[in-house]
Amino acid sequence: MGRGDLTNEEWARLKPHLPTSGQRGGRWGSHRRVINGILFRQRTGVPWRDLPARFGRWKTVYERHRRWSADGTWDRLFAAVLADADAEGRIDWSMVSVDSTSCRAHQHAAGAGKKPPRLPGKRHAPLQHRSDEGLGRSRGGLTCKIHLAGEGGRRPLVLLITPGQWGDAPQLIPVMERVRVARRDGGRPRTRPGHLGGDKAYSSRRNRRYLRRRQIKHTIPEPKNQRANRQHEGSRGGRPAGFDKTIYKRRNEVERTINALKSFRAVATRFDKRAYVFYGTVTVASIRLWLRSRPTGETW
Repeated sequence: MGRGDLTNEEWARLKPHLPTSGQRGGRWGSHRRVINGILFRQRTGVPWRDLPARFGRWKTVYERHRRWSADGTWDRLFAAVLADADAEGRIDWSMVSVDSTSCRAHQHAAGAGKKPPRLPGKRHAPLQHRSDEGLGRSRGGLTCKIHLAGEGGRRPLVLLITPGQWGDAPQLIPVMERVRVARRDGGRPRTRPGHLGGDKAYSSRRNRRYLRRRQIKHTIPEPKNQRANRQHEGSRGGRPAGFDKTIYKRRNEVERTINALKSFRAVATRFDKRAYVFYGTVTVASIRLWLRSRPTGETW
Protein backbone atom coordinates (compact mmCIF):
# COMPACT_ATOMS: atom_id res chain seq x y z
CA MET A 1 0.00 0.00 0.00
CA GLY A 2 1.44 3.33 -1.09
CA ARG A 3 1.25 6.71 0.58
CA GLY A 4 -2.25 8.15 0.32
CA ASP A 5 -3.87 4.85 -0.74
CA LEU A 6 -7.06 3.56 0.84
CA THR A 7 -6.43 1.61 4.03
CA ASN A 8 -8.13 -1.73 4.61
CA GLU A 9 -10.63 -0.07 6.96
CA GLU A 10 -11.46 2.66 4.43
CA TRP A 11 -11.79 0.13 1.62
CA ALA A 12 -14.17 -1.96 3.73
CA ARG A 13 -16.42 1.11 4.14
CA LEU A 14 -16.44 1.91 0.43
CA LYS A 15 -16.47 -1.52 -1.21
CA PRO A 16 -20.16 -2.45 -0.55
CA HIS A 17 -21.34 0.59 -2.50
CA LEU A 18 -19.22 0.16 -5.65
CA PRO A 19 -20.61 -0.99 -9.04
CA THR A 20 -20.16 -4.71 -9.61
CA SER A 21 -19.64 -4.87 -13.38
CA GLY A 22 -18.94 -2.86 -16.47
CA GLN A 23 -20.95 -2.47 -19.65
CA ARG A 24 -22.27 -5.26 -21.90
CA GLY A 25 -21.56 -8.01 -19.41
CA GLY A 26 -17.92 -7.05 -18.97
CA ARG A 27 -16.22 -6.71 -15.60
CA TRP A 28 -14.43 -3.69 -14.22
CA GLY A 29 -10.75 -4.01 -13.42
CA SER A 30 -9.63 -3.76 -9.81
CA HIS A 31 -11.69 -0.97 -8.29
CA ARG A 32 -9.25 -0.50 -5.45
CA ARG A 33 -6.22 -0.02 -7.67
CA VAL A 34 -8.06 2.40 -9.97
CA ILE A 35 -9.49 4.45 -7.10
CA ASN A 36 -6.04 4.64 -5.53
CA GLY A 37 -4.79 5.99 -8.86
CA ILE A 38 -7.54 8.61 -8.86
CA LEU A 39 -6.65 9.58 -5.29
CA PHE A 40 -2.97 9.85 -6.23
CA ARG A 41 -3.83 12.30 -8.98
CA GLN A 42 -6.15 14.20 -6.59
CA ARG A 43 -3.43 14.56 -4.00
CA THR A 44 -0.54 15.45 -6.30
CA GLY A 45 -2.24 17.17 -9.23
CA VAL A 46 -0.07 15.36 -11.79
CA PRO A 47 -1.32 14.94 -15.39
CA TRP A 48 -3.20 11.70 -15.90
CA ARG A 49 -0.52 10.46 -18.30
CA ASP A 50 2.08 10.73 -15.54
CA LEU A 51 0.39 8.30 -13.14
CA PRO A 52 2.82 5.67 -11.78
CA ALA A 53 2.65 2.26 -13.45
CA ARG A 54 1.47 0.57 -10.24
CA PHE A 55 -2.02 1.94 -10.90
CA GLY A 56 -2.25 0.32 -14.33
CA ARG A 57 -2.95 2.12 -17.61
CA TRP A 58 -3.48 5.82 -17.04
CA LYS A 59 -6.33 5.89 -19.57
CA THR A 60 -8.24 3.25 -17.59
CA VAL A 61 -7.96 5.37 -14.44
CA TYR A 62 -8.96 8.57 -16.23
CA GLU A 63 -11.87 7.02 -18.14
CA ARG A 64 -13.36 5.51 -15.01
CA HIS A 65 -13.16 8.84 -13.19
CA ARG A 66 -14.70 10.65 -16.16
CA ARG A 67 -17.46 8.06 -16.63
CA TRP A 68 -18.34 7.96 -12.93
CA SER A 69 -18.40 11.77 -12.85
CA ALA A 70 -20.76 11.82 -15.84
CA ASP A 71 -23.26 9.13 -14.85
CA GLY A 72 -23.56 10.13 -11.18
CA THR A 73 -21.69 7.17 -9.69
CA TRP A 74 -19.53 9.43 -7.53
CA ASP A 75 -22.69 11.21 -6.34
CA ARG A 76 -24.27 7.89 -5.36
CA LEU A 77 -21.12 6.79 -3.54
CA PHE A 78 -21.01 10.12 -1.69
CA ALA A 79 -24.66 9.74 -0.70
CA ALA A 80 -24.06 6.17 0.52
CA VAL A 81 -21.02 7.22 2.57
CA LEU A 82 -23.05 10.06 4.13
CA ALA A 83 -25.90 7.66 4.95
CA ASP A 84 -23.47 5.30 6.69
CA ALA A 85 -21.91 8.18 8.62
CA ASP A 86 -25.33 9.44 9.72
CA ALA A 87 -26.41 5.98 10.86
CA GLU A 88 -23.24 5.73 12.94
CA GLY A 89 -23.81 9.19 14.45
CA ARG A 90 -20.74 10.70 12.80
CA ILE A 91 -22.51 13.75 11.31
CA ASP A 92 -22.71 16.77 13.59
CA TRP A 93 -26.06 18.32 12.66
CA SER A 94 -25.96 20.83 15.52
CA MET A 95 -24.23 23.39 13.29
CA VAL A 96 -24.02 23.40 9.51
CA SER A 97 -22.28 26.33 7.82
CA VAL A 98 -22.25 27.50 4.22
CA ASP A 99 -19.31 29.11 2.47
CA SER A 100 -17.50 29.21 -0.86
CA THR A 101 -13.95 29.21 -2.12
CA SER A 102 -12.40 30.26 -5.41
CA CYS A 103 -10.11 27.88 -7.29
CA ARG A 104 -7.65 29.19 -9.84
CA ALA A 105 -8.10 27.44 -13.16
CA HIS A 106 -4.96 26.13 -14.84
CA GLN A 107 -4.46 26.97 -18.50
CA HIS A 108 -5.24 23.32 -19.29
CA ALA A 109 -8.75 23.82 -17.87
CA ALA A 110 -9.65 26.16 -20.73
CA GLY A 111 -10.53 25.20 -24.28
CA ALA A 112 -13.32 22.67 -23.80
CA GLY A 113 -15.30 21.94 -26.95
CA LYS A 114 -18.46 23.97 -27.58
CA LYS A 115 -20.49 20.87 -28.39
CA PRO A 116 -22.20 19.50 -25.24
CA PRO A 117 -20.75 16.16 -24.09
CA ARG A 118 -22.91 13.04 -24.13
CA LEU A 119 -22.92 9.95 -21.98
CA PRO A 120 -21.82 6.81 -23.87
CA GLY A 121 -24.94 5.18 -25.29
CA LYS A 122 -27.18 7.94 -23.93
CA ARG A 123 -28.82 10.96 -25.50
CA HIS A 124 -28.52 13.29 -22.54
CA ALA A 125 -25.58 15.26 -21.19
CA PRO A 126 -23.73 14.38 -17.94
CA LEU A 127 -25.69 15.12 -14.80
CA GLN A 128 -23.46 17.98 -13.62
CA HIS A 129 -22.75 19.47 -17.05
CA ARG A 130 -22.75 23.27 -17.31
CA SER A 131 -22.81 25.16 -20.57
CA ASP A 132 -20.38 27.72 -19.10
CA GLU A 133 -18.17 24.86 -17.80
CA GLY A 134 -18.08 26.60 -14.41
CA LEU A 135 -15.33 28.99 -15.53
CA GLY A 136 -15.42 32.73 -14.93
CA ARG A 137 -12.98 35.40 -16.03
CA SER A 138 -11.62 38.07 -13.69
CA ARG A 139 -8.49 40.19 -13.36
CA GLY A 140 -6.61 37.15 -12.14
CA GLY A 141 -7.68 35.03 -15.10
CA LEU A 142 -10.00 32.03 -15.20
CA THR A 143 -11.47 31.01 -11.86
CA CYS A 144 -13.99 28.49 -10.57
CA LYS A 145 -15.94 28.62 -7.31
CA ILE A 146 -16.94 25.78 -5.00
CA HIS A 147 -20.02 26.42 -2.85
CA LEU A 148 -20.57 23.97 -0.03
CA ALA A 149 -22.29 23.25 3.25
CA GLY A 150 -20.09 21.69 5.92
CA GLU A 151 -21.18 19.94 9.10
CA GLY A 152 -19.75 20.52 12.56
CA GLY A 153 -17.24 17.70 12.16
CA ARG A 154 -15.48 19.67 9.42
CA ARG A 155 -16.57 17.57 6.45
CA PRO A 156 -18.65 18.60 3.42
CA LEU A 157 -22.30 17.63 3.05
CA VAL A 158 -23.11 19.12 -0.37
CA LEU A 159 -21.20 20.75 -3.22
CA LEU A 160 -22.00 23.15 -6.03
CA ILE A 161 -19.70 24.39 -8.82
CA THR A 162 -20.16 27.83 -10.42
CA PRO A 163 -18.01 30.35 -12.31
CA GLY A 164 -15.64 32.25 -10.06
CA GLN A 165 -17.38 35.64 -10.34
CA TRP A 166 -20.77 34.39 -9.15
CA GLY A 167 -21.95 35.76 -5.80
CA ASP A 168 -22.55 33.72 -2.66
CA ALA A 169 -26.02 34.92 -1.60
CA PRO A 170 -27.88 33.60 -4.69
CA GLN A 171 -26.34 30.15 -4.14
CA LEU A 172 -27.50 29.61 -0.55
CA ILE A 173 -30.89 28.22 -1.56
CA PRO A 174 -29.50 25.86 -4.28
CA VAL A 175 -26.94 24.60 -1.76
CA MET A 176 -29.51 24.01 0.99
CA GLU A 177 -31.85 22.27 -1.46
CA ARG A 178 -29.10 19.69 -2.01
CA VAL A 179 -28.83 18.77 1.68
CA ARG A 180 -30.46 15.35 1.62
CA VAL A 181 -28.89 12.57 3.69
CA ALA A 182 -30.69 9.24 3.36
CA ARG A 183 -31.44 7.00 6.33
CA ARG A 184 -30.29 3.39 6.11
CA ASP A 185 -33.36 2.11 7.98
CA GLY A 186 -35.74 3.88 5.59
CA GLY A 187 -37.87 6.92 6.18
CA ARG A 188 -37.54 10.48 5.00
CA PRO A 189 -33.98 11.76 4.43
CA ARG A 190 -32.48 14.34 6.75
CA THR A 191 -32.65 17.77 5.10
CA ARG A 192 -32.58 20.30 7.94
CA PRO A 193 -29.67 21.09 10.27
CA GLY A 194 -30.11 22.14 13.85
CA HIS A 195 -28.58 25.52 13.06
CA LEU A 196 -27.16 27.23 9.98
CA GLY A 197 -24.26 29.66 9.92
CA GLY A 198 -22.98 31.95 7.19
CA ASP A 199 -21.01 35.15 6.75
CA LYS A 200 -22.31 38.56 5.61
CA ALA A 201 -22.23 37.52 1.97
CA TYR A 202 -25.30 35.32 2.57
CA SER A 203 -27.41 38.05 4.17
CA SER A 204 -30.48 38.88 2.07
CA ARG A 205 -34.22 39.10 2.66
CA ARG A 206 -34.81 36.28 0.22
CA ASN A 207 -32.44 33.93 2.05
CA ARG A 208 -33.85 34.79 5.47
CA ARG A 209 -37.42 34.25 4.26
CA TYR A 210 -36.43 30.88 2.83
CA LEU A 211 -34.79 29.77 6.10
CA ARG A 212 -37.74 30.97 8.20
CA ARG A 213 -40.16 29.16 5.90
CA ARG A 214 -38.22 25.93 6.40
CA GLN A 215 -37.93 26.62 10.15
CA ILE A 216 -34.14 26.55 10.07
CA LYS A 217 -32.54 28.58 12.83
CA HIS A 218 -29.66 30.63 11.44
CA THR A 219 -26.92 33.03 12.40
CA ILE A 220 -25.98 35.35 9.54
CA PRO A 221 -24.64 38.84 10.35
CA GLU A 222 -26.35 41.80 8.73
CA PRO A 223 -24.08 44.15 6.72
CA LYS A 224 -24.06 47.84 7.65
CA ASN A 225 -25.73 48.96 4.42
CA GLN A 226 -28.61 46.50 4.85
CA ARG A 227 -29.03 47.56 8.46
CA ALA A 228 -29.08 51.23 7.45
CA ASN A 229 -31.66 50.59 4.71
CA ARG A 230 -33.87 48.68 7.12
CA GLN A 231 -33.71 51.46 9.70
CA HIS A 232 -34.40 54.06 7.02
CA GLU A 233 -37.66 52.30 6.11
CA GLY A 234 -38.84 52.43 9.70
CA SER A 235 -41.57 49.98 10.64
CA ARG A 236 -41.73 48.75 7.05
CA GLY A 237 -38.13 47.59 7.26
CA GLY A 238 -38.98 44.73 9.57
CA ARG A 239 -37.34 43.53 12.74
CA PRO A 240 -33.55 43.36 13.20
CA ALA A 241 -31.92 40.04 12.34
CA GLY A 242 -30.92 38.08 15.42
CA PHE A 243 -27.22 37.44 15.91
CA ASP A 244 -25.40 35.28 18.45
CA LYS A 245 -21.65 35.88 18.63
CA THR A 246 -21.03 32.62 20.49
CA ILE A 247 -22.71 30.50 17.82
CA TYR A 248 -21.07 32.50 15.03
CA LYS A 249 -17.63 31.47 16.31
CA ARG A 250 -18.34 27.97 15.00
CA ARG A 251 -18.33 29.27 11.44
CA ASN A 252 -14.61 28.52 11.36
CA GLU A 253 -15.58 24.86 10.97
CA VAL A 254 -16.62 25.33 7.33
CA GLU A 255 -13.42 27.28 6.64
CA ARG A 256 -11.42 24.36 8.01
CA THR A 257 -13.50 22.05 5.82
CA ILE A 258 -12.44 24.10 2.79
CA ASN A 259 -8.80 23.89 3.91
CA ALA A 260 -9.12 20.09 4.09
CA LEU A 261 -10.60 19.95 0.57
CA LYS A 262 -7.88 22.20 -0.81
CA SER A 263 -5.17 19.95 0.59
CA PHE A 264 -5.91 17.99 -2.60
CA ARG A 265 -3.96 19.84 -5.28
CA ALA A 266 -6.36 18.87 -8.05
CA VAL A 267 -9.07 20.70 -6.06
CA ALA A 268 -7.03 23.77 -5.07
CA THR A 269 -6.14 24.26 -8.76
CA ARG A 270 -8.61 23.19 -11.40
CA PHE A 271 -7.03 21.17 -14.20
CA ASP A 272 -10.23 19.60 -15.60
CA LYS A 273 -11.73 21.15 -18.73
CA ARG A 274 -15.27 19.97 -18.11
CA ALA A 275 -17.28 21.21 -15.12
CA TYR A 276 -18.80 17.78 -14.49
CA VAL A 277 -15.34 16.17 -14.28
CA PHE A 278 -14.15 18.84 -11.83
CA TYR A 279 -17.32 18.31 -9.81
CA GLY A 280 -16.42 14.61 -9.69
CA THR A 281 -12.90 15.55 -8.58
CA VAL A 282 -14.23 17.58 -5.64
CA THR A 283 -16.74 14.82 -4.81
CA VAL A 284 -13.97 12.20 -4.67
CA ALA A 285 -12.02 14.46 -2.29
CA SER A 286 -15.13 14.76 -0.10
CA ILE A 287 -15.61 10.99 -0.06
CA ARG A 288 -11.96 10.60 0.95
CA LEU A 289 -12.44 12.95 3.91
CA TRP A 290 -15.45 10.95 5.12
CA LEU A 291 -13.66 7.61 4.75
CA ARG A 292 -10.73 8.66 6.88
CA SER A 293 -10.60 7.37 10.42
CA ARG A 294 -11.59 9.79 13.14
CA PRO A 295 -8.60 11.96 14.11
CA THR A 296 -7.33 11.72 17.67
CA GLY A 297 -9.28 13.92 20.04
CA GLU A 298 -12.10 14.61 17.57
CA THR A 299 -15.67 14.27 18.78
CA TRP A 300 -18.84 13.79 16.78
